[in-house]
Amino acid sequence: MKIGNIELGDFPLLLAPMEDVSDPPFRSVCKHNGADLMFTEFISSEGLIRDAEKSVQKLDIYDSERPIGIQIFGDKIESMKKAASISEAANPEIIDINYGCPVKKITCKGAGAGILLDLDKMQKMTAEIVKQVKKPVTVKTRLGWDDKTIKIVEVAERLQDVGIKALTIHGRTRKQMYKGEANWELISKVKNNPRITIPIFGNGDINSAMKAKEYKERYDIDGIMIGRAAIGNPWIFNEIKNYIKGNKEITPPSLSNRIETVKKHLDFSIQWKGEKLGLVEMRRHYTNYFRGMEDFKKYRMKLIHSLSIENSLSILEKISKKYNEKNELIEA
Repeated sequence: MKIGNIELGDFPLLLAPMEDVSDPPFRSVCKHNGADLMFTEFISSEGLIRDAEKSVQKLDIYDSERPIGIQIFGDKIESMKKAASISEAANPEIIDINYGCPVKKITCKGAGAGILLDLDKMQKMTAEIVKQVKKPVTVKTRLGWDDKTIKIVEVAERLQDVGIKALTIHGRTRKQMYKGEANWELISKVKNNPRITIPIFGNGDINSAMKAKEYKERYDIDGIMIGRAAIGNPWIFNEIKNYIKGNKEITPPSLSNRIETVKKHLDFSIQWKGEKLGLVEMRRHYTNYFRGMEDFKKYRMKLIHSLSIENSLSILEKISKKYNEKNELIEA
C-alpha cells in the first residue's frame, strides 16, 4: 500500500497525531515497536507563520522515525498555505491537514472539525495546499459535525478530487468528541465507494490486536490509525501485526519490557528538551506505562517528583527489584 510513492506495507498501522503526546520521544518508542507511519502533534498554522517557539519545535523530526507526516491546522487559507510550505521545508514525507480536532477553542474559529460546517471552504483550502507543496497531502477528519451533518462520502470524494493522497477517518462526529462508539460502517462505506481510489484509514476504538484484526476483515479498510491505545502501550503495534499474521498468543509486556521502554523514552525526552523539561514531560506517561501493576502508586509518585535523571534511573532500578516479571509486588 502506498501514499504517493511512499511504500507502507500491506496493512499499515499509523500513530495518531495527539497534542502533548506525539512528540519525537513518544514517536521513537512507537516506531521501535512497529508503527509504520507517524504524525507530529497538530501544529497551528498561525503559530508557524509567526515563528512561535512551541509551534516551530513541533517540526522537529528525526531520520529514525521516517516515514512521518507533519500535521497542520487553521482556519485561514493563506495561513495554511504558508504553514504547509514551512512544514515542507522541514522535509517530512507527508503534509497532513487536521479537519478532525473537536476542541472548542479550535472549532469555534472554523478550524479542525469546525470546517465540516463549510465543505466548500474545506475543498478550496485543501486544493490550495495541494498546489502549494510537492509532498503528498493527506487529511484526517471526522464523520461530520453532528448526526445531522454527516456527509463523509461527499467529503472523501471532494478531497480526492482536489488531490489528496490518503484519508484517515475518525468514526465519530465532532459533537460526540470521544464518547460513544465509533461508527466504522460509515468508514467502510467510504472505502467501498467505487469513486474512491485513495487509501482509507480507520480510526477510533481500536484498543487490542483482536479488535484490529476483526475490523480489518469486517470493514475492508487499508490500514488503522492508533491513538489513545498506544499511550503507555507502544507494544500494541507489533501485537496487532503478529496477531494478523496468525500468532494468537498475546502476552502483556513484562516488567523488563516496560522499564527498558521507559528508559528509552526518558532518555530521548531529556536529549530533546533538556533534563529539567524532559523529566517534566515524562510525568504524564508513568501512569500508563505501569498501568495494572500491584500497589504501584508510591513508585509512580517518586518518579513524578524526581528532579534528576540519576534519581529517576535509581527509582526504575528499585522497581525492577520490587516486582517480578508478572508485574506482581515481591516485597513492600
